[in-house]
Amino acid sequence: MPGDLDLATRALLAVPPPERAPLAETLLAEAALADRYSKRLGRRHTFGAGTLADAALRRPRAPGPALDAGPYLAALQTLLTAIAARRTHRGG
Repeated sequence: MPGDLDLATRALLAVPPPERAPLAETLLAEAALADRYSKRLGRRHTFGAGTLADAALRRPRAPGPALDAGPYLAALQTLLTAIAARRTHRGG
């Protein structure tokens, strides 16, 4: 999971700040869709096997900065907020 979070955060860093929250939601939606597809049909979706890392690897990513860098932490917070909102919306 830490690798998934890092790859997704770096994908968010590759776009301007106003585009990060929508991209975080897109990454999560693609991962969820691919996960359902893979479980149902027993094969990978074009989005991957249903991991956040697979969704992030399909996009440009910023180089790995220091984990305590301000922009990295802000992008990580955007991602974690999207994950929390998705879990709340799903009811768990």
